Parts: sequence; C-alpha cells; structure tokens
Amino acid sequence: MKAKQSLLSLTLVACAGIALAETTVRNEPIQPIPPYVPTDAVETAKAALGEKLYFDPRLSKSGAISCNTCHNLSMGGTDNLTSSIGDHWQQGPINAPTVLNSGMNLAQFWDGRAKDLQEQAGGPIANPKEMAFTHELAVKMLDSIPQYRDEFKRVYSKDSIDIQMVTDAIAAFEKTLVTPDSRFDLWLRGDDTALNDQELKGYQLFKGSGCIACHNGVAVGGNSFQKMGVVAAYLTDNPALGLEGVTKNEADRFKFKVPTLRNVELTYPYFHDGAAKTLEDAVSIMGKLQLGRQFTPEETADIVAFLKTLTGKQPELKLPTLPPSNNETPRPEPFNTSDSAAKPRNGG
Repeated sequence: MKAKQSLLSLTLVACAGIALAETTVRNEPIQPIPPYVPTDAVETAKAALGEKLYFDPRLSKSGAISCNTCHNLSMGGTDNLTSSIGDHWQQGPINAPTVLNSGMNLAQFWDGRAKDLQEQAGGPIANPKEMAFTHELAVKMLDSIPQYRDEFKRVYSKDSIDIQMVTDAIAAFEKTLVTPDSRFDLWLRGDDTALNDQELKGYQLFKGSGCIACHNGVAVGGNSFQKMGVVAAYLTDNPALGLEGVTKNEADRFKFKVPTLRNVELTYPYFHDGAAKTLEDAVSIMGKLQLGRQFTPEETADIVAFLKTLTGKQPELKLPTLPPSNNETPRPEPFNTSDSAAKPRNGG
C-alpha cells in the first residue's frame, strides 16, 4: 500500500511539473494570446448567431455592405484601404482598425468613443457613410425572417428582437476572433527555435528603443491612448482630432488609441490616416516622431522582421449560410455612381 501511495505521489508531482513547464512564460512586457474558450453553451450559440449577423449585408441599406466588408477576416480583419468605402461609394474619414483581438482593447474606435465591442457594433449600421441603415430597419429586417426570429429566441429567450440583442451577438462573435500561437508567442512559451537571430535582434531593439512603452501587453497595444507626434508634429490632412473629439479637452488633441501590433504585417496601411503604406515606413516614422530616433535601414529591417513574428493563427471559419429573405423582408436599395442622392428604404 505504501509503495502504491509513493508511486501515486511521484506521478502527481511529475504531472504537476509537466503542467508547470507547459504554462511557464518568459518574463517579458508582451504576453502570449490565450486561445478563445467559450464559457458555456449560451455563449457559443450567441457567437454563432453573431457570426451570421457579421456576414449579413442585409444589415446595410444597399444590401451590399456587411461588417466583413471593412473588417475582412480573409485580410487580417481589415480592408487594406487608406479608409473604407461605404454607402454610395463614400470614403470613410479614418483607417479601419483590425477586428482581430479587438476584444482586448480598452475601448473601440481610434478615439475610444465606444466603450466596448457591443457599443461599437451599432455604429456602422446607422452611419450614413457606412452601412447607412437605421437600427429600427435592421431589427425589422431580422424580425421578418422566421429563422432569425427562432434563433434570437433560442439565444435570448425573448419573443421580440431589439438592437441590443443584435449588437450583443455581433460582439460575442468578435470576441472569438483571437489569433494565438504566433511564432513570438511560441518563443515566449520557451521555444528557443521559434525566432531567428534577426527577429530576436529586432525584438531587443524594439524594447531598447522605447517602442514597448506603448506597445505592450497581450495585444501589443490597444491598452492606452497616446499622442501622435511626441517629439515632432505629425503632419496630415486627416481632420480626426483623436480623443479630444470625445473628451472635448484640448490636451487630448491627436491622442489616439495605440493600435495592436498583432498580425501587423496583414493590416496595412498604417496609422489612423493610412498614410504609412509599408511596415518599413511605419517604423521609420514612429522612430522619428515618437522616439526622436532615426533608425538605420538595418535597424528598420530587424524591427520589421520581429513584427512579422506577431502574426498568429487566423480564425478558421466556414462561411455561414444566411437564412433567406421572404416577401416581408425590406428590399435593399443598391447604389451606383450616378445615384448620388440617398433614398429612404421602405419609408425608413
């Protein structure tokens, strides 16, 4: 009996040691992204509903624009445009941030005007330059489709749909869009072979130069607002004021939410105005304006090499089959280049 107890004790100690080794992470200002794990069946069902809504262009007036249009999950969660194109070919005022890992942000939008993903999700639907719909018509469209009504009832246990349910479901789906297991994360977890010498050199330069002061944490950013142009002014034609537009405090002028650097090689162009077309441009400009440092071409290449190791495992999705419209569903109003005047959809 004692021998069996001793063997059991040794086995438990060994298992504990293995578990400890698997969870050991290097002591760095950047930490690995944990995989998404749903808390319960309700959260899973809510995210599945949100996925349909995310891809459904009928939430736009034209019937042509969905959340995925500007935050394309095949393109790093953005659209790779200086600024997105919305209803009636209107160009948006600011670069579309990536939706990947966006649940880790302290707030949403460049100026932080939405406190969370749910609040953010309602903005584009009703924005006349984006999806150009109304919340009322969005709910009317969904409520006209029996399959949507049934799914909302299963998830929310209510007989009627409201816009809070719509945005809550979209936010639940967006929270699943994390990108773990980048090569840098593997290195953080102890895999010395995950990075090559140039990439390690680039990370040390990234830390030693001061980039890490703003780009840190799990998302490598997204957790603070910082002034664009600390050492020298940032010159741009973009009218965005940053946080000042929300707080009305002049001290917050040109303070923007620090973007995440996760998957940054996929999310070009860079900055709120999309002015930096390449990672090399972005690194060079940020060195001068934020750090007062002129990186050499070799240093820039080293930092860029490190940044590319932050690309994680992209969400693997099977496109959802959307429930069909019926005779009661409000019909879209597609636009063309000669159709400059916005017309109300079904009296909206």
